[in-house]
Amino acid sequence: MKPTRIAQLVDVLKKRIPNINACSDAAAHADAVITAISTDSRTVKPADCFFAIEGDNFDGHDFLDRAVEKGARCVITQKRFQSQKAAVLRVDDTIKALGDLARWYRRQLPAKVIAITGSAGKTTTRQIAFGALKECFKCHQSPKSFNNNIGLPLTILAAEPEHEFLIVELGSNAAGEISYLTRIAQPDIALITNIYPAHLAGFGCIENIVREKASISEGLAPEAVLLINGDFEELVAHCRDLGVPYATFGKSPGCDIIGSDFVSRGMSGQISVEGKTIDVPIAGSASLENTLAAWAVCKHAGLSVDDFARAVKTFEAGDMRLEISKVGPLTVIDDCYNANPASMKNAVDCLMQIARVQPGRTVFICGQMAELGKKSRQHHARLGRLIASAGVEVLLAAGPFARTTANAAQEKADADFEFFVFDDTESLCNNLVDIIRRGDIILIKGSRSARLEKATEKLQKLVIL
Repeated sequence: MKPTRIAQLVDVLKKRIPNINACSDAAAHADAVITAISTDSRTVKPADCFFAIEGDNFDGHDFLDRAVEKGARCVITQKRFQSQKAAVLRVDDTIKALGDLARWYRRQLPAKVIAITGSAGKTTTRQIAFGALKECFKCHQSPKSFNNNIGLPLTILAAEPEHEFLIVELGSNAAGEISYLTRIAQPDIALITNIYPAHLAGFGCIENIVREKASISEGLAPEAVLLINGDFEELVAHCRDLGVPYATFGKSPGCDIIGSDFVSRGMSGQISVEGKTIDVPIAGSASLENTLAAWAVCKHAGLSVDDFARAVKTFEAGDMRLEISKVGPLTVIDDCYNANPASMKNAVDCLMQIARVQPGRTVFICGQMAELGKKSRQHHARLGRLIASAGVEVLLAAGPFARTTANAAQEKADADFEFFVFDDTESLCNNLVDIIRRGDIILIKGSRSARLEKATEKLQKLVIL
């Protein structure tokens, strides 16, 4: 973060001078400079400004003293607090104050902002685009999936004046969230990866998802470009009705940026853009689509296709996102960061593609797809039929819809299909030793609430004879 005086911070948030009752020199606090923003007292550094945020599991107000002890020069709080060592600013809503500060700071940055939203592929698209652009430009990106009303402001506030591109994600679980976030980010390049059934508990139907993702256009900077996936007719039609200028990318002949010759080989693949073959060293057919989306971003950012191809060739997948590794005699596909119907299909396809090029029994350790609302049972039954149609040999399902998935798979599968149903991930893990065999190719996937990384950890400890 660019060094900022506390007096300027107060002015930005349109509040009075902080409550510094116990301090003998108010002006000293007003002129003090902060150099970073933190919401985690464990990582506070000297000269930070600490925002006390009340969450589901922790309340930052409980750690105000710790933040000050570690050197925070200013604390933003919703509750009464006094300190002799730091300026204290009390606001009605610390999360909103964080967003207000980020909105102001974004305007101070010379960097072009690239914002990515969509039902799936946001993080991989961002990572590929960042990996390519950083070879030619000074770039900053979201750490992990910082894509909500806390993570996005923190990402923006961590950018430095020398950065030329800032690449962020905008996520949403309910209507109105993208509209709020895009007004903070004010993107110069905005991209919608795709539209799939995800977070239906908050949206209700696919039409509402289209509207929510397209609302990224509401915060566009002047002369910004909106890039949308032209293979999704509902999205194109909605953006056309909005009257917002846009460009399309996709496989369809009418798209402005076209990808062709998609070839997925399980652990890698390739696509062609503008006559150039792009080698993609990551698993899954969706990764090829994410690469095309990343190219659309990079092209509009001024990167050449040759530079893009060279950078993508060395790209590595992120943690728990179709991350393929050898665990002793096992091949493990760790994709347990999150799950929705589209990403489940992509993961199963990846499992079967790998099985075509190496021997081994196909095993799917499957958790639930969360936040699908009233259609949860329907989508889990579809998943079961997909598993059977793909030819998966063994299913280990855990969670509230495990029986639904297993029953649907059993009805459609061949006679030698095996399945095991568990109440929760812990029970599943405790039975792995009796089910897993040497040479198995194992896919692990489910929503974050399933905590399936425990299964990955358990596999690493198994002794397979």
